[in-house]
Amino acid sequence: MKTIKKSCALTIAAALLAAVSTGAPAQDTAPANPLLTRRGWEVGGQVSKYHYEEPNFAKLTGERGGAVGAYTFTSPNRVYNRIDGRVSYGSLKYEGSGTQDNNPDWILEARAVIGRDYLVSENVALSPYIGLGYRYLYADGRGYTSTGAVGYQRYSHYLYIPAGLTARFRTGERWVVAPTVEYDAFLGGRQYSQLTDTGTGFSDASNRQHDGRGYRAYLMLESGHWVFGPWLHYWKIKDSDIVPIGLGFVAMEPANWTREYGVELRYRF
Repeated sequence: MKTIKKSCALTIAAALLAAVSTGAPAQDTAPANPLLTRRGWEVGGQVSKYHYEEPNFAKLTGERGGAVGAYTFTSPNRVYNRIDGRVSYGSLKYEGSGTQDNNPDWILEARAVIGRDYLVSENVALSPYIGLGYRYLYADGRGYTSTGAVGYQRYSHYLYIPAGLTARFRTGERWVVAPTVEYDAFLGGRQYSQLTDTGTGFSDASNRQHDGRGYRAYLMLESGHWVFGPWLHYWKIKDSDIVPIGLGFVAMEPANWTREYGVELRYRF
């Protein structure tokens, strides 16, 4: 099963690179129809509420703020290639073995997708897409909780295949409503726990994660150069493998889920 997943990821990555290279010469073809995917840059910001939980064990909650950016290539046959990135920061509250405030938490994401626009009518278009995505998370829990438990740094890496559909509905001369739904097929991940931060004699742990899934939803309003609307990201990951950490102990990254929702504003040029 692992071999199939890796082959699938490599195949999609190769297809994306080929698509981007073929899409680049057609950069001068920008669709006048607002229902079609728009070529060019997008930059913007977002704010969100974040909730990460390991059921019956621990959770991290709080507000986040971040920046987003993207570039989209288009071609005359309505195929588009999009590369986008996101960086987000939050100062979160830990609840588990006691409580601890102001835990620094970073998320970095990079994605590349290929899709095509289909005009269903004068007022409706559908744009399915598929791609390859990478998600990195850094959480700094060093210090002591309210019960004296010692925290440590965590690093998380996800590789996944985003497959989604954007629909665009013309609502007047200026406005387009653009909902998106997406399924994220989890290819695999790795969780690093820097247990040496605790000074308890444990060695650092590197756990592999094999099973999980994710979902995304957006409801964006588009008008000219501006895009605005709410969004939701969700991940559910199962137990990792088990690794030794010294002193006769072993460590596992327990099953967990992450829910993040917020609003986003982008400018297109």
